[in-house]
Formats: sequence, C-alpha cells, structure tokens
Amino acid sequence: MIPYLASQLDITANNGALPGDWKKATVIPIHKGGDRSLVTNYGPVGLTSVVCKQMEHVIASYLRQVLDKNDWLYEGQHGFRPGYSCESQVITVCHDIAESLDNGDRIGALIIDF
Repeated sequence: MIPYLASQLDITANNGALPGDWKKATVIPIHKGGDRSLVTNYGPVGLTSVVCKQMEHVIASYLRQVLDKNDWLYEGQHGFRPGYSCESQVITVCHDIAESLDNGDRIGALIIDF
C-alpha cells in the first residue's frame, strides 16, 4: 500500500494536479448552539480524503520549516504558526498599546480582525 501511495503522491506533486476524489468533500452540519431549528446555528465541516490531508500536512510542515529557517515571516504574524495564536496576538497588541500610552504617545488604532 505504501509504494502505491508514494507513487500517487509523487505523480500528483509532479503534475500539479489533484485526483478528482481528493477535490470532493462530504459536508456535515455541526450544531454550534442555540435553537436547533435555525440554520444559522450550524457550521459546516468538510470531510475530505485522508491521503490528501496527509499530503497537505507534509507540504505545510515543509513550508513552515523553510519560512522559519529563513526568518521570512513578519514577527507580528501570529496565525497558523506553532506557539502563536489569536490570544498571543491580542496580548502583544495590548502590550504595545499600553507601552505607548505609558510613554505619553498618541495612538490611532484600527483593529479589523483577530
């Protein structure tokens, strides 16, 4: 089985095209809370190919290694990085604002999304 999968992944990587089955997902509605009769209280979860997910994981891990090794990511980039999170970004921004206010600096801030 492993040689077949390795061959399939190699062909996929060299051709730059995914097999059709890997592009399909079964979408399952997951209840988020509240009234179960309201569609807005459900979120979609897509179930995709396990092999495709493993290939994504390998590629993402490799890219993360290259980005970290070459120090190509901006230090303020918190999303999708090990050891960083939305919480660490909020803490960093709050700390920077507090430090600026302590120094008597004027601050203009526009927070779009965390």
